[in-house]
Amino acid sequence: TNTASDLLPGTLELLILKALRAGAKHGYGIVEHLRVVSDDVLRIGESALYPALQRLLLNGWVKAEWGTSENNRRARYYRLTASGRRQLTAEHAEFDRMVSVIQRVLAST
Repeated sequence: TNTASDLLPGTLELLILKALRAGAKHGYGIVEHLRVVSDDVLRIGESALYPALQRLLLNGWVKAEWGTSENNRRARYYRLTASGRRQLTAEHAEFDRMVSVIQRVLAST
């Protein structure tokens, strides 16, 4: 099990943007999406999630609105903006490039 502190800087934001790609989610929905898709490897706590969401809001990459959750509770739903979609594409490409470089270094003799 990995936590947000185990991730490379900026990776949590990339994962949140990706989680929101399919549609709006509240905080718990984002955390659950990441947990399920990662086969229980990624467990992101509120102490990491909400500051990351705040950074995404400040950058204009997500917007938030209040709604009602599946269990009839008031929840803040986060949605990707057009700018956020562009950022996701750019960050995903940069992440892939960095992983490739790291793999090349690890494979070297």
